[in-house]
Amino acid sequence: MTARWSLARHVTLSPAEGGAVLLDARKRRYWQLNASGAQIVEYLQEGRSQQDAADALSEESGETVERAAADVAALVETLRSSRLIVKRK
Repeated sequence: MTARWSLARHVTLSPAEGGAVLLDARKRRYWQLNASGAQIVEYLQEGRSQQDAADALSEESGETVERAAADVAALVETLRSSRLIVKRK
């Protein structure tokens, strides 16, 4: 089964010019996302899998599915290791 992700309880997503900002209330830090990163986080928030997000990103951007999947995986790993996202139960 593919992991599904959601924002950690202490994190909020706010739209910003050219993308979005993740606000980490616990560490009082913010993370700026470009438009693609913001779209990936929104897909994950909708309950889509990483592969679903990669497929949609590939279709919208014109990049290969393999490249989109690598981009999604890299962002998910960064957000996971920073404790900004958690696996859905």
